[in-house]
Amino acid sequence: MSNPLLHTFDLAPFSKIEPAHFLPAIKNGIEKAKEEIDQITNNPEPATFDNTIAALDYSGELLDRVTSVFFNLNSAETNEHIQKTAQEISPLLSEFSNDIRLNKSLFERVKRIYDQRESLSLTKEQQMLLDKKYKSFSRNGANLNEDKKSKLREIDKQLSKLSLNFGENVLAETNKFELHITNESDLSGLPDGAKEAAKALAEAKDLKGWLITLDYPSYIPFMTYADNRELRKKLSLAFGSKGFHNDELDNQKIVLQIAKLRHQRAQLLGFKSHAHFVLEERMAETPENVYDFLNDMLVKAKPAAEREFKQLENFAKEKDGIKQLQKWDGTYYTEKLKQKLFDLDDEKLKPYFKLDNVIEGVFEISHRLFGLTFDKTETIDTYHPDVKTYNVTDQEGNFIAVLYADFHPRPGKRNGAWMTSYKPQMVKGGKNIRPHISIVCNFTKPTSSKPSLLTFNEVTTLFHEFGHALHGMLANTTYPGLSGTSVYWDFVELPSQVLENWCYEQEALELFAKHYETGEVIPMELVHKIKESSTFMEGLATVRQLSFGFLDLSWHTDDPSHITDVKTNEKEAFKNTALYPETEETCMSTAFSHIFQGGYAAGYYSYKWAEVLDADAFEFFKENGIFNSKIATAFKEHILSKGGTENPMELYKRFRGQEPKPDALLRRAGLIQ
Repeated sequence: MSNPLLHTFDLAPFSKIEPAHFLPAIKNGIEKAKEEIDQITNNPEPATFDNTIAALDYSGELLDRVTSVFFNLNSAETNEHIQKTAQEISPLLSEFSNDIRLNKSLFERVKRIYDQRESLSLTKEQQMLLDKKYKSFSRNGANLNEDKKSKLREIDKQLSKLSLNFGENVLAETNKFELHITNESDLSGLPDGAKEAAKALAEAKDLKGWLITLDYPSYIPFMTYADNRELRKKLSLAFGSKGFHNDELDNQKIVLQIAKLRHQRAQLLGFKSHAHFVLEERMAETPENVYDFLNDMLVKAKPAAEREFKQLENFAKEKDGIKQLQKWDGTYYTEKLKQKLFDLDDEKLKPYFKLDNVIEGVFEISHRLFGLTFDKTETIDTYHPDVKTYNVTDQEGNFIAVLYADFHPRPGKRNGAWMTSYKPQMVKGGKNIRPHISIVCNFTKPTSSKPSLLTFNEVTTLFHEFGHALHGMLANTTYPGLSGTSVYWDFVELPSQVLENWCYEQEALELFAKHYETGEVIPMELVHKIKESSTFMEGLATVRQLSFGFLDLSWHTDDPSHITDVKTNEKEAFKNTALYPETEETCMSTAFSHIFQGGYAAGYYSYKWAEVLDADAFEFFKENGIFNSKIATAFKEHILSKGGTENPMELYKRFRGQEPKPDALLRRAGLIQ
């Protein structure tokens, strides 16, 4: 019993955990969960909501706790041992979830309650949980015959392994590439902070000179500022060709296999395609609705995108004689043109966005809106010295949540930013059990001469993930299966995206945007420029985002068995959105982790969908004051605390008093007046 994961724990015992502990702990968790399921199915009492549906939702708590620790570490602090364990664990978990979904006696009990749901006096939350539990069976093969059930099991096992392989290949490709620079003139245009970070990366590997990698804090500044066009091209092609080299890290076959298996699975369950299967449980409801939404947005954004692209082309031609604008020129000339038109440079802004100040800022904004207080504590165990921890309380001093925050890149950490949970909120045995929430980002580390300074884009990223964290921390539901971010996928981005809006408001910026050396509050002319430039190149940005939605649907809406070449399919998907010349050596799908490793398959459109919601919601704040306590309370009560307890459109209308209209988004983006 020396395995810390097999003892009951509240806070994750990170410092005591070794990779070897996970496999036995997960096996043990599976056994325990199976016993709990047996108790439900073998209960001699007639099936009721409490002894079947609620009991099922509360079951498997140990397994959930251990797997949440494991998979979070596999994303934020992985190593070969953890990756190897993931390969062993994945089929076990897949098999276990199928054991539940295909358990005939259990489904019979669930179905009995579902069939008499009209005559039971259930609360709205109980109705949602019953619906969710029933569908977790029916949508996963409970109504199939034995032969089809075993086919489904095999498909699920294969899919879980393939998506793990996909992610490992992308991470290995990211870590493998290094641009080693020994001639300082090759760094021309790069800001001092980025040079310093590149030097520190080189020193960490005992190299002379500077090192640029495919990690965002290294990659983005180089693509934005480096004058050396050939090196930008080299870096851009490396970034764009991850998993596309016909070698041992190639993801092309994996992409084709995943798409085909998802389609076979959907067909087995009686759906036309994987997209039809997924969207049944989304606000959008059908692929046709998603295509209508994307095409409608494209019609409105494309003319602006084409004008902006022409403007960028002309600017690059005048400035540097560039005859043909390429993908590796876009960010560079966008930044130069932005500086020219608005006299606004990210490097001028960064001194006002010291990471510690931005964290304090998002805490203060959360305090003003929702009455939360964040107390830093050193007593909570973490998985890496970089991780900061906080106890979160409300205005009455009640404990609300534990917050973990992990902000800097490391070799064992995947790119990007995300929010996750180590312990869900629920009411159990009359007690409101509070959640443990984590946000993970990849911001430049402090150097010997400078603290961690954020670009404005990174500031919005931090606010975005914090919005997700608020959704998790303020959860207040009875059942864990409906708590926090357990909502429809195209609703989950509303809390995160709405919080980004405060980054553009003077009243909010004055709270935290202070020069790291002088303490001077960000000058108002810079605030005005941030607002003015917020719609700069918005047509291009919108079309780019829509293109990812079209690519996602191209893999999931029709039978993919006719697709023999990943790149050809991608070109076809991008044909109405492509503005830059095609680069044959790059491919997005082979590193499109959102859809082939994360949960966004047939759901990437939801970022844009949620933007419609967030623009509409924030317009409500703007009309009444961005710190209006009445509206903030309504947002907390009807959106943040409710999780998935009701239909999201009903929750939204209760908060807003009406359905969302896309006009607010189009106005904010400057695409309509």
